[in-house]
Amino acid sequence: MFECNKCRECCRHINLSDIYKELDDGTGKCKYLIGDLCSIYEERPIYCRVDECYELFFKEHMSLNEYYELNKFYCNKLRRE
Repeated sequence: MFECNKCRECCRHINLSDIYKELDDGTGKCKYLIGDLCSIYEERPIYCRVDECYELFFKEHMSLNEYYELNKFYCNKLRRE
């Protein structure tokens, strides 16, 4: 399971990817992020679920470890910006 540090930076910068445009509140932040919590966490879209997204879209293209490393890389990049 992907170890998320729950910084929510991915939720604060969804405007960086067209995949999330329907979730953008107009400021680049997810419209479901209330404070530091996802208000639809249990029902969040598949592309907000790292492990499930890997199984559906990426497992034929890279290893799980490679996928986790890419997620960590971009997470760290968002936290530095």
